Amino acid sequence: MTKKQKKMLARIILSAVVLIAAVLLPLNAYLKPIPYAAAYLICGWDVLYGAVRKIWNRQWFDEEFLMALATIGAFASGEYQEGVVVMLFYQIGELFQSYAVGRSRRSIAGLMDIRPDYANIMVDGDLKQVDPDEVKIGDTIIVRAGEKVPLDGVVTEGMSTVDTSALTGESIPRDIQPGYDVISGCINLTGVLSIQVSKEFGQSTVAKILDLVENASSKKAKSENFITKFAHWYTPSVVVAAVLLAFIPPLILHQPLGEWVHRALIFLVISCPCALVISVPLSFFGGIGGASKCGILVKGSNYLEALAKTEILAMDKTGTLTQGNFEVAELHPAEGVSKEELLRVCTLAEGYSNHPISLSLKKAYGKEFDPKLVSQVEEISGHGVKAIIDGVSVAVGNRRLMESVGVQVPNVNSIGTIVYLSVGKRYSGYIVIADQLKPDAEEAMKRLKQESHIRKTVMLTGDLKPVGEAIGKQLGIDEVFTELLPVGKVEKVEALLSEKSPKGVLAFVGDGVNDAPVLTRADIGIAMGGLGSDAAIEAADIVIMDDKPSRIADAIAISRKTLSIVYQNIVFALAVKALVLILGAFGVATMWEAVFADVGVAVIAILNAMRALNVKFLDKKMKAV
Repeated sequence: MTKKQKKMLARIILSAVVLIAAVLLPLNAYLKPIPYAAAYLICGWDVLYGAVRKIWNRQWFDEEFLMALATIGAFASGEYQEGVVVMLFYQIGELFQSYAVGRSRRSIAGLMDIRPDYANIMVDGDLKQVDPDEVKIGDTIIVRAGEKVPLDGVVTEGMSTVDTSALTGESIPRDIQPGYDVISGCINLTGVLSIQVSKEFGQSTVAKILDLVENASSKKAKSENFITKFAHWYTPSVVVAAVLLAFIPPLILHQPLGEWVHRALIFLVISCPCALVISVPLSFFGGIGGASKCGILVKGSNYLEALAKTEILAMDKTGTLTQGNFEVAELHPAEGVSKEELLRVCTLAEGYSNHPISLSLKKAYGKEFDPKLVSQVEEISGHGVKAIIDGVSVAVGNRRLMESVGVQVPNVNSIGTIVYLSVGKRYSGYIVIADQLKPDAEEAMKRLKQESHIRKTVMLTGDLKPVGEAIGKQLGIDEVFTELLPVGKVEKVEALLSEKSPKGVLAFVGDGVNDAPVLTRADIGIAMGGLGSDAAIEAADIVIMDDKPSRIADAIAISRKTLSIVYQNIVFALAVKALVLILGAFGVATMWEAVFADVGVAVIAILNAMRALNVKFLDKKMKAV
């Protein structure tokens, strides 16, 4: 609880004590108003001041004005106790609201902790702390254990592990070494790192993420805009209605004016729109905060609201559902050849190349080898490699290379790139190299299939038809389009947009680089952030910071829970207020019912709104898959 909140709590308690004393003290009619007025001013002087100030600035018709008018009216009609109680409960509701908003802000403030305070650079042999804004591209910074990485760059010296949880929500640290890219906002856990800066602070990952989060509240959802417009017209309307209620019935029915003025004051207390004005933005704010805990950055509550209405989900394959890098998937040696020998010879032959196939072979082999064993390496573009290994001629490559050296190979139906090996003109086996599914891709698709509003899942990929269709079938994707260029993906998305209902939404998930045009064209663009790639943050409406496909299902679940809470609050608040307003107008509801219809409804709505922060329900959804 903040210092300001503690002061408010003390005022409420003191006011309540004075109110109890006023009720218990046997005072005459002349002295009786004094302790009630003291209790009223202790808890409500700031409301009165705010109302007067806004009237002076011609900003009428907000909740402070309604509270001041209703409570002063209660005192004027001799209802001292009711006047104090209304103000007391109003302040309790305001305190509760302040605490709830503070809790939501603290959830997002955890993300703000990634802002670096300084950067270490070497000046004349000494380590000096400077503002990150002062560091230029190409400068070398030093990051010691326990410090935040202040700018994006490439590690030039040192090995360490870094904590990326503030950016990705992923608790497992990442190992880094010279040559690795590292981004700002991570925390260096172990060794000392020398990093060559690749971006100025204003263009760094941490700066862009902070700007994204800080500006999220400026993009309001339709529900928020509706409530803002509603409150703008609603408040003056109920003030006019209260005035008419106070004076028209006594003139027509010839009844006492005081009774109808009292009803009008009750009407004003009931009509205060606090529950709606507070709880709806707080629900969206909580939803955005809850998403940030999971490493999902939402650029505005309008996108969170739209995501809940997703009917068609289109996805890229490479980098979204698959890892985007080649790995050895299968080893099929010929008779008399071991798997280890097949992999060793292929790796030796490809050892001098930086081609993705060569890199995947080296990774799978995982051992050092003597380059002196290899000679006369001949790389044949589009075919493979010929070389002399251990004094024997070998060929490593595709079917065309095998045909060119006179070696017959079997037909292979495996999905991926097939690398054949011949040793001394004799077929020795083949290796399948393929892009691997992300570990949670199947779980993600199962969860998305369980979402009743998602009518269709679609894959849009530039990969070959057999590969794309095999991945689509494995994941249970409804429709697969392959061999698409970026323009082709946009055309497919435009065709899919015509299939959704008028209020439905098409969301596209891509890697944020090649898919930037499609991310922009879709109703909602979701980017696999790749730990904050520029295109992902700039082109998309929602960024998945840890690249996990299961976060897509998390984001949709959070959005639907948030929107459900918003609708619950709107219906509940309007229904209770409408009922009690009618009862108040007919003199059935007292000031106590009015207090419940105002403060009670607001507190219940705020409590409900705070549920949007809680993302533990996602664990149950994962277990159900």
